[in-house]
Amino acid sequence: MPALQIFYKIFEKRLQRRGTYDIIPFVCGNLPARRGGPLPLCMNASILHGKVQVIVMNTKIDVLVNEQMKEQIPQFSIGDTVRVYNRIKEGQRVRTQLFEGTVIGRHGGGISETFKVRRVAYGCGVEKTFPLHSPNVEKVEVIRRGKVRRAKLYYLRDRVGKSSKVKELI
Repeated sequence: MPALQIFYKIFEKRLQRRGTYDIIPFVCGNLPARRGGPLPLCMNASILHGKVQVIVMNTKIDVLVNEQMKEQIPQFSIGDTVRVYNRIKEGQRVRTQLFEGTVIGRHGGGISETFKVRRVAYGCGVEKTFPLHSPNVEKVEVIRRGKVRRAKLYYLRDRVGKSSKVKELI
């Protein structure tokens, strides 16, 4: 029981600056845990040889995420016309498929950042969402820069013909 009290004192002092979370820590099986105190998010603790050892799960997740993120992120913005080289696996064969269109939105940040590309093929609008850090997205080429004043270009879905074009940035 004194080890559990040490556990609470350590984290109350260390994490008062971060705010309060309503999380129950898992401390050595059946020991009681207090709710609603200033405890860290995603934290596990175990008691070995009378000492409190803390394993911060966030650091493990950060290490995994940093391994998966691309080092060279392509520089493009909303309204740009891009060509996306997407790797597709069909059975034993791996091929690269091109998708060319206008970027109508970017979502998220970090490892989960995605971008949405729209094109009109045979009179039908097609939109695809690509994860930016996916290993299946080989590269993204910017064909032309677009001049837009919006963060999302969803209004292009309703446009037909010349009005669906984005002006070129000169």
